[in-house]
Amino acid sequence: MTPVYKKGGANMNNVMAIINNALDESFLDKLTGHRSLASVPFGARYRLIDFPLSNMVNSGITNVGLLLQTKYRSLMDHIGFGKAWDLDRKRNGLFILPPAHIYQANRAYKGDLQNFASNIDYIKRSTQEYVIIGSPNVVANIDYRDAFKYHIENKNDITIIYRELDVFRRDTTYTVMNTDDNDRIIDMKVDPKKNYYKKISMQRYIMKKDLLLDIIDDCISKGEWDFVKNAIIGNLKNLKVYGYPFRSYAAVINSINGYYKSNLELLKPNVWQDLFLKNGPIYTKPKDEAPTAYKNGVKAKNILAANGCSIKGDVKNSVLFRGVKVHPGAVVKNSVIMQKSEIGPNAYLENVILDKGVQITADKSLKGDTNLPMIIAKNTLV
Repeated sequence: MTPVYKKGGANMNNVMAIINNALDESFLDKLTGHRSLASVPFGARYRLIDFPLSNMVNSGITNVGLLLQTKYRSLMDHIGFGKAWDLDRKRNGLFILPPAHIYQANRAYKGDLQNFASNIDYIKRSTQEYVIIGSPNVVANIDYRDAFKYHIENKNDITIIYRELDVFRRDTTYTVMNTDDNDRIIDMKVDPKKNYYKKISMQRYIMKKDLLLDIIDDCISKGEWDFVKNAIIGNLKNLKVYGYPFRSYAAVINSINGYYKSNLELLKPNVWQDLFLKNGPIYTKPKDEAPTAYKNGVKAKNILAANGCSIKGDVKNSVLFRGVKVHPGAVVKNSVIMQKSEIGPNAYLENVILDKGVQITADKSLKGDTNLPMIIAKNTLV
């Protein structure tokens, strides 16, 4: 499917994008033990990488670089040459940017600026004048045109897209920021113990490519390797850094609780429409499977089920990925069940996350807490 570029807003032909997947993944525990953050499944048929990729191509960006870190086999399998996002092009397109440091003996990883530096030639060779830097752990549907137009008209050095929150999710880390009355950013904090401010960074940064190159060089020459703390926060006083508000649905995936709650929030019609329809569709790797089959008499209430599922038990308030099988007598409540998992006859699941290929045998009962769901690792037999 070819993305449809919407009319209006700024011309994005002069903008490239970098998706920074060189992030700490430990907060997702068992879900990132065998895969990178960007390839974590989300929303019944998607991966986290699908959201920033789709947002960028829907905004008219055709040069996208993806910074890798570790465990990226499943991510490579998912994105391929970028065809699902119309990025399999002769000119521009999708560029895979490997972490050069892992091939050098006795060289410890220092921070994500090291990944930028390892791929500095890609940034220099790109013909676009501006760059948007994003990350896969913020799920939203963003049209970058208005933010880029604001960046140009306000003559900002850096523009950071932010979302204002009244309630902060338990166990989830945020980068919070404070602005003056004109939205100039005067302070930022990464994962403070106390949430000083209500504005959270959505980890979307707009700047000139040459400025990015200068910042990378300056930070590394001082032995500074953290993009957010050193390249952004370290330059708040030196550069004109402004915030741009985003007012639709956004989820920060920085904890198991955040991942679990964000999936279940998709069961709300307004959230689903905001995320999948408002600023263009979200694209993913296509798989041809039959529609989900529901046996007569089953109770399926408020669920999101991908194609290929077979439901013969009772499912309520849950998200089911492709090919999930729920056998007769089984009950699934408030759970996230990933691809090809199977729930045996008369089993009971509540507040549970099953990774791919998990088999729950007959009569088993698994129950987590609403704020601490039980996680069953990939291909486990219970």
